[in-house]
Amino acid sequence: MTTIENEYLKVIISSQGAQLTSIYNKAAQIEHLWQADAQVWPWHAPNLFPVVGGLVDNQLHVNSKQYALARHGFARQSTFRLVEAISTRADFSLSYSETTLAAYPYKFIFHVIYDLLDNALRITYKVINSDTQTIYFSVGGHPAFNVPMGNQGQYEDYYLEFELTEKLEKHLLSAEGYFTGQTLPVVLQGNQLPLTQGLFKDDALVFKNIQSKQITIKSKLHEHTLSVEYPHYKHLGIWAKPDANFVCIEPWLGYADDATPATDISQKPAIQKLEPGHVFEAPYYISI
Repeated sequence: MTTIENEYLKVIISSQGAQLTSIYNKAAQIEHLWQADAQVWPWHAPNLFPVVGGLVDNQLHVNSKQYALARHGFARQSTFRLVEAISTRADFSLSYSETTLAAYPYKFIFHVIYDLLDNALRITYKVINSDTQTIYFSVGGHPAFNVPMGNQGQYEDYYLEFELTEKLEKHLLSAEGYFTGQTLPVVLQGNQLPLTQGLFKDDALVFKNIQSKQITIKSKLHEHTLSVEYPHYKHLGIWAKPDANFVCIEPWLGYADDATPATDISQKPAIQKLEPGHVFEAPYYISI
């Protein structure tokens, strides 16, 4: 485990998946990150690469070939190398290997970089194209935050506050995790979405074209808040296991397949494209 900290936050990261395992608010003495109860949901904050969501039949199609690739990709199951660790910064990397090439036929280096900036944690995804060809990928975060905070109140005492008051439509998912092509409105109360245990009974709320670039978890009972800001991300998932005491706020660049015959990765909606020798970077922020 690697620890970074400042006067506001203490953050712990595992080399397994370069996954956050703790975001501790020092002043309030609150652990904000879900502690991966294996009986409920055994993750804290998986990093999603080189795909986000599910592929039809767990098959990735590249240049008329098929590769077996599980939901959300292999990064979350991989052991990362710690490249740099100082008091307020940690840089983890995953490089292509025979194992990754068997599932995703591109040469890459994927970094997950954590920086503390006062009361905020910046998470930067960095992809380096080490190949001689254009590579295609999706990337995203999946952090789960404790609700209630510090055991104060009940789940229904909390709500999500969106940056903007906007008209939202969630894209419906099949039981297999593919988009059905159907949508339903998600009605805000002003710019607020109350958290209820039934909110996610039909899976995640997926917004493909969200305008708000910040969402804040707030309570009706106290002033403690947690915000996720994602200025460079076009898509968002919000999810929790039914009856679980957490909520995931998930900035994405990419999303699951439609429930239709699969297409080549280069033709997938929202796919990211990176030329040989080029570097991609996209940060997002968690602040208290």
